[in-house]
Amino acid sequence: MRILLTNDDGIEAPGLKALMEILGPLHDVWIVAPENEKSGSSHSITLRDSIRVRKIQDRRFSCRGNPVDCVMVALLGLLPKGIEMVISGINHGPNLGTDILYSGTASAASQAVLMGVPSAAVSIGSYAPPFDFAGAAAFMARNLALFRELSDDDHFLNINYPNAPGRKPDNVITFPSRRIYRDELHTYEASNKDVFCFIGGPIPDSHLEEGSDCQVLAQGKVSISPIHVHPANCDSIEEQYRSVKFL
Repeated sequence: MRILLTNDDGIEAPGLKALMEILGPLHDVWIVAPENEKSGSSHSITLRDSIRVRKIQDRRFSCRGNPVDCVMVALLGLLPKGIEMVISGINHGPNLGTDILYSGTASAASQAVLMGVPSAAVSIGSYAPPFDFAGAAAFMARNLALFRELSDDDHFLNINYPNAPGRKPDNVITFPSRRIYRDELHTYEASNKDVFCFIGGPIPDSHLEEGSDCQVLAQGKVSISPIHVHPANCDSIEEQYRSVKFL
């Protein structure tokens, strides 16, 4: 299978290398990844500047752009035609629930589907190392053909793998949870009166609903969430708005 690997942690990230090590001997694997970390870049693309791409070695390119840029330049002509699967990751930390709105990892997978290529985003379900990249990579390798077979033009897979060295965890099909953010703004005023803003805060909590990605990951299982790329409204919300007479 001809595969494109990308991520938002950068070309030298251990998670990306773990995927290459296990998939490279078995498949035609290419890498196009950001030259620096691009976490939180969401679905941003470069429109008003060039995107520098540098060949690092055979079938491995760094890109001075965002994860979505990497996918676009790869599929629009940088790589040979016939990419059959895009895998984004392995992310250093989870991408759960509404976090995927901000995630460069998830957005790269979403962009691949928008361009007609099956894809999956994969993340390690822990914020603290050591990370079980080898286990997550092995899971992707074992199930690659199934992921490809089940793909369509409407969704990508958002996979969160528990940090579980030495064991083979169960897996569950899940839905994205609602994350609870407690963001904080810290400011610093420079001598010229410019204000520098820093956004931070604690790790978000989640609504641990039955069958949600956060709940399943907390149980030590692999969460596999099919994510639709079309921003469709829920029927109940549409009906609520149709009943209103706007002025």
